[in-house]
Amino acid sequence: MARRGEALREHILDTAKVAFLETGFERTSMDAIALRAATSKRSLYAHFPTKDALFLAVVARTRALFAERMGTPADYADEPMEAAVRYCGRFVQMLRWSSVGKMARLGIAEADRLPDLAAGIFDVLFGVTTNNLAAHLESGTGLATDKAEAVANQLIGLAVHPVLPRLLFGVDPLTDEAPDRARLASDVDLDRIRRLVHLSVPAAT
Repeated sequence: MARRGEALREHILDTAKVAFLETGFERTSMDAIALRAATSKRSLYAHFPTKDALFLAVVARTRALFAERMGTPADYADEPMEAAVRYCGRFVQMLRWSSVGKMARLGIAEADRLPDLAAGIFDVLFGVTTNNLAAHLESGTGLATDKAEAVANQLIGLAVHPVLPRLLFGVDPLTDEAPDRARLASDVDLDRIRRLVHLSVPAAT
């Protein structure tokens, strides 16, 4: 049965995301996306009048899906500090997934020519995560808003180093298997992140 309406739109977005990750924004044509999505160019342009519009929609969809997979720190533990630990660990776990890691690489690759699109990808990954962590630290530990934001940024930076640069430069391989929260403790060094959290949060209070 042919896809129509919203189902077709979501199919195009999922197809376009794969294409952009494989060949980059510049080298991915609307013709190629229409072919891969098994739809007509007319249908593609009816939903997305330009490639920029399509890419922005891909970023928006990715943001929603990423936020859903990350959840909020409160989803991970009842105790606020441990919830922060596991939330940071989940972020590290997500970065190792090829779908996320390649999106980060794409943002860097397109930063010079398409800074707004690159900034959108940055916001998908780091904006969502840091804002959620800051809100959690403010409500769960009593940090003032500005302190919570500063600590959240610090913790995210410490938690992802050196994992993120090693992934971005291909020193460590990305994984094609979607990250499972049930494997968080075995996939990520939570003790290391726990030390970082317990050192950083009291210093800011």
